[in-house]
Amino acid sequence: MVGGRSVDLCPTVAVKVFSAGTAGCVADLVTFPLDTAKVRLQVQGESRPSLDGSRMKYRGVFGTMFTMVRTEGPRSLYSGLVAGLHRQMSFASVRIGLYDSMKQLYTRGSENAGIGTRLLAGSTTGAMAVAFAQPTDVVKVRFQAQVRLPESDSLKRYSSTMDAYKTIAREEGIRGLWKGCLPNITRNAIVNCSELVTYDIIKELILKKDLMTDNMPCHFTAAFAAGFCTTVVASPVDVVKTRFMNSVPGQYSGAANCAFTMLIKEGPTSFYKGFVPSFLRLVSWNIVMFVSYEQIKRAVMTFQQPRNSY
Repeated sequence: MVGGRSVDLCPTVAVKVFSAGTAGCVADLVTFPLDTAKVRLQVQGESRPSLDGSRMKYRGVFGTMFTMVRTEGPRSLYSGLVAGLHRQMSFASVRIGLYDSMKQLYTRGSENAGIGTRLLAGSTTGAMAVAFAQPTDVVKVRFQAQVRLPESDSLKRYSSTMDAYKTIAREEGIRGLWKGCLPNITRNAIVNCSELVTYDIIKELILKKDLMTDNMPCHFTAAFAAGFCTTVVASPVDVVKTRFMNSVPGQYSGAANCAFTMLIKEGPTSFYKGFVPSFLRLVSWNIVMFVSYEQIKRAVMTFQQPRNSY
């Protein structure tokens, strides 16, 4: 509540779902180049470089982005954006928009939710979101990584987002669109818990201690903390998820085999490949998303208030 307005008190589930999906799209538009750089760094090394060193090498987040722009053009930084926006509209709207409702469900309407309840609510909405959005995530990752892949008959380039959906379904079956679903559920349960619960708790503490009011600086601080915690906790699962989603049929027998292969061939540090872009992307994504989410939610409620007052 800001300045005595009641507009912030009771947003409906529909308002939260719409605001979360829209805010997720805004955040993706701003941070997508960082996400693409993260994917390129994560998949680099899954195939052994040739002896002549001709395989493209990426070094660091900004070096990766510079190399992509120089060799593939600026548009390469936004490869897979359409699928990314599809993903956010179906993914962020569920995992973020339904979080408060799920929390109230587990507490049977009580406003006093413990950390266990918050973790359970975050895990639930994260898993639900994957069930809806997994095909969009697979296509997004394939587009972000495909330019780096060698030309071969085993994995063709996709001419458009819809072509990617159709090609994957035709060549790999419907299961291909849900490839990596288990590691993605694991990742998003971890991400959702780290992200939403950290944001929820820190925002609540800030307001309870009267350090800030419920405004943009408060949302910025809580979102920054949420992004940092999420990066540290979720990076290993995120790398395995990206590798497995991007793999050609038969490359790995499963997510566990993918993780084991990485450990044997590339060592434990491979699980933190792309950590810096992951950190930059998650922190910036969280800041843009949560600040946008709070403002969009508030704007929608303000728009509805005069209509509801009659």
